[in-house]
Amino acid sequence: MTFFFIFFLCYPLAALPLCVLYLILPIVYLIVNHVVRYRRKVVDDNLLRSFPELTVQERRGIRNRYYWHLAQIAVEMIKMLLIPRCALRYRYHCDDKSLPERFYKEDRSVILMSSHYNNWEWMIVALDEMFPQHGIGVGKANSDKVFEKWVNRARTRNGTQVCFADTAREVFAYHEDNHIPAAYMMLADQSPNNKKKCYVTQFLNQTTGVIYGPEYFARKYDIPVLYYEVIKERMGKYRVDIHLITDHPSEEEPYAITRKYTELLEQTIRRKPEYWIWSHRRWKLKFDENDA
Repeated sequence: MTFFFIFFLCYPLAALPLCVLYLILPIVYLIVNHVVRYRRKVVDDNLLRSFPELTVQERRGIRNRYYWHLAQIAVEMIKMLLIPRCALRYRYHCDDKSLPERFYKEDRSVILMSSHYNNWEWMIVALDEMFPQHGIGVGKANSDKVFEKWVNRARTRNGTQVCFADTAREVFAYHEDNHIPAAYMMLADQSPNNKKKCYVTQFLNQTTGVIYGPEYFARKYDIPVLYYEVIKERMGKYRVDIHLITDHPSEEEPYAITRKYTELLEQTIRRKPEYWIWSHRRWKLKFDENDA
């Protein structure tokens, strides 16, 4: 079923110009928000716990804008299957690459920490061309292997390499031991699988477990850590802003890197909350306040 959906529906749609694809946005929005009501309870619960100071009307406004954004991301994921390189360079760009370029001249890799905010999928496709280091997207495997195969084909067609948890250690070891500078893109806003192997902090008014993997690899190989923020300039056009978290992780106090990342991410979300993925079950693991 997934194969036919991607091959006979998504690929023909992906051949259309993005401006034409955007014409179906209102239909996708109505289906997702009002017909299917995709994970409506999860979204409402997450917004209520994250922004208890807002009124019901204000949270409803964020929810509606979020579903519009989600519809847009769905359309842009379809276009990702066939988007030309020149179009991607124009629509997804980084104006200031001085930090990764500086570390590349020092023959060093970088870890790019961020979240499922704005269009994260185009970042994977653009990663290998955007920075001088070899682009590697590190993430979680999808349960639908057919979907994962076709999506990864689109993600990697411009040179970016994709790896998952079961191969991440080998990928890091290979590039660092062979002195091949890499740009490791790591989205660290997913819910951790193990309560005992994560950093616990206060995030969006809640006691939250944060994946420790990026800090672990940064410390192990002394890889500089950068936070990148995806700014939506207008529909279908994004800018990547880069901020330094640390250039010598081995000298930082334990959890300082992860703590700084969560602080930067919360600032990003509070500025434009509708662009974060609220339908994700981010807080499915429960922690006591004393854990933080």
